[in-house]
Amino acid sequence: MKDIGLVGLPYSGKSTLFTALTRSGSAGGRAHQAVVEVPDPRVETLAELERSRKLVHAQVRFVEVPGATWVQGLAQLREMDALCVVLRAFGPDADPAKELRDVEAELVLADLGVVESALENARRRAKGGRTKVPELDALERAHAGLSEERKLSDAGLSEDDLQHLKSAAPLTVKPWIPVANLEEGAELPAGLPDGTVAVYASIEAETSGMPEDEARALLAEFGVEQPGLDAVIAACYRALDLITFLTTGEDETRAWEVRRGAHAPEAAGVIHSDLQRGFIRAEVISCDDLVAAGGEAQAKAKGVLRVEGKDYVVREGDVLHVRFAV
Repeated sequence: MKDIGLVGLPYSGKSTLFTALTRSGSAGGRAHQAVVEVPDPRVETLAELERSRKLVHAQVRFVEVPGATWVQGLAQLREMDALCVVLRAFGPDADPAKELRDVEAELVLADLGVVESALENARRRAKGGRTKVPELDALERAHAGLSEERKLSDAGLSEDDLQHLKSAAPLTVKPWIPVANLEEGAELPAGLPDGTVAVYASIEAETSGMPEDEARALLAEFGVEQPGLDAVIAACYRALDLITFLTTGEDETRAWEVRRGAHAPEAAGVIHSDLQRGFIRAEVISCDDLVAAGGEAQAKAKGVLRVEGKDYVVREGDVLHVRFAV
């Protein structure tokens, strides 16, 4: 499960977006969080096909830090896997592109303070050349980039540098997903980065207490074809380079997240470490092919169920049945 932090300037609508995404209320004064299911109709389709007794969606956790606790909230935001940068795109004076630059400046400054402290400590330990400090060069390069008001993701750091910076948990190296908080009827403003997500948070928050099917129907009347939760999670998955694979059977149908490019044993390890350690092979079929075949037994009879080994790269929508021995 990935943790997604909501960050933005005061009055950007972070709390409203939190309510819209999580269908839960906000409590002021402290960071608050909610775990939500990743929308995926394939789970219900496979569960019905295989007559599963249980179905489990993948999940993400959203964390919102109210503006009044910005300083304290930075520490919690550093624990996040990605950041949704909420931008006010409603009202006559809205300038979401400028807000994005202002948030970037705030987080660059926050990272600079952390890196400066770590760099000072590393220099002390390396004084006189008596102690080798592996992270020193990485911190020097990070400090130079941040001092030039650049995000660390734009500072040309190597993978080794980023590994050395992990303990500092810099905010500006995390994936960012800009989210434009629009008013009813408005379109995405110009000047925002590619991949910016448009959300009508106020309208969606008003439907948060309704049954999901009724909420979707009402949103459709307002012209909202894709609910904000679906759009934001899809953007987060793209930013984090994640895909979904599935397992299904009479006991359970479940969706799992794994990094794009993962081999079959790594995906097996997401299910359970024993499956990765004792991996032998995986029976694989795409969800679409399994549904078209009418079930696992029919897929085997038609020869569309493949047997793959340790080198197989898992694809989006694969259904896996892992064979293992420990």
